[in-house]
Amino acid sequence: MELFALEHKKLWRRTGTRLCVALCFVYMVIFCGVLNYQWFGFGSEADATSAFGNYFDGWSQIRASQARAARYGGVLTDETFQRMVADLQRDDAAGLESELGRSERTLFNGWLGQLYPEMEEQDRGLYSILMAYYVDTSQLTGFYARRQAVLEEFLHSQGQGVGPEWELLLGMNERVEEPFRYQWTSGWQLLLGDALPDMGTVMALFLAIVLSSTFAGEWHSGAAALLLTTERGWHSLALVKVLSGLAFTAELFTLLTVGGVAAQLIWLGTAGWDMPIQLIKLLAVAPMNMLQAEIYEYGYALLGALGYAGVVMLLSALVKSNVLALLLSLAAVYGPAIAAQYLPMGAQKALDLLPLVGSSADIFRTNTFRIFGHYIWSPYLLLAVPVLLGLACTPFAVLRWSRRMRT
Repeated sequence: MELFALEHKKLWRRTGTRLCVALCFVYMVIFCGVLNYQWFGFGSEADATSAFGNYFDGWSQIRASQARAARYGGVLTDETFQRMVADLQRDDAAGLESELGRSERTLFNGWLGQLYPEMEEQDRGLYSILMAYYVDTSQLTGFYARRQAVLEEFLHSQGQGVGPEWELLLGMNERVEEPFRYQWTSGWQLLLGDALPDMGTVMALFLAIVLSSTFAGEWHSGAAALLLTTERGWHSLALVKVLSGLAFTAELFTLLTVGGVAAQLIWLGTAGWDMPIQLIKLLAVAPMNMLQAEIYEYGYALLGALGYAGVVMLLSALVKSNVLALLLSLAAVYGPAIAAQYLPMGAQKALDLLPLVGSSADIFRTNTFRIFGHYIWSPYLLLAVPVLLGLACTPFAVLRWSRRMRT
């Protein structure tokens, strides 16, 4: 335990480590959290010359938007959807830009485009006009029946419309409670659709910088030979280095999570935690609410980061150059993402199983894996496989570095 404490303290005392942690925190918590909520994400619209086009009043705008959404009783039915669209049309006709800014017009317009495509008018003059501003609200009926029909059509188009895969996905969808609970959704959409899916990708950059020197750095600094003379020996030191790297990964994740959740509670509150994720993406089949989706996405980031840390430390043990170890570590996470677009779908899905290569946003999709004749919804494997792969690398990192130390 004493050896671990010394090695861990050594890791945190590095200037590079502290700088990476600070930059990661600033980007994920301050920029993507605080400033996003207060300024360029939810601030009221300003003139086109202002930075990001918004005023610095996100907190009050979020409260006003939540109050507007509360008008509709907390349940999404045909009648409430008609009222939502009718209110948009009334505010548009009256020129109430402030009210339109607090509405979820983009969200509603997306629902209209998916469920009521026959109402779209192709020729609306020189400027694009949202469907929500001109559709006949009396015809907005059969919301859930239309969603079911569109979902089934989508599954057929993806080649998932027959057999066990069809049964799996529709069986999941049948557990989604209808009618949907509805409150202000845009905050959750930003959090679950943009911020949290990017968390692992951002962490990967800084983990690569900090952990790629775990073993390679000893050769770079010329300390490798001195380690042979220590009381504990090379094997204990190698194991402690691995445990220290994993602990650092968990600590960085905890720091980002505490900061992110604090910002979320201050600006967004807890309203809407029990809404289904189908409000963000209508064709999602997972019977999950917003809170469950958030827990999943944080869990994905933690387990993926731990798995990626194992991969980085193995690469660090394989080479003697800090620069090469860093480049290989970055290639391990960003290389597959770049190459995936040129590969068949099956290969793309396989690459997603590598640590932090996939996306926690798969909970909104219908991707599956077929293993021994059984179909498994992809988020289950994306949660388990990356961390197992990464942790499986750690004993090889210890053995590889130990072998080098003996020769």
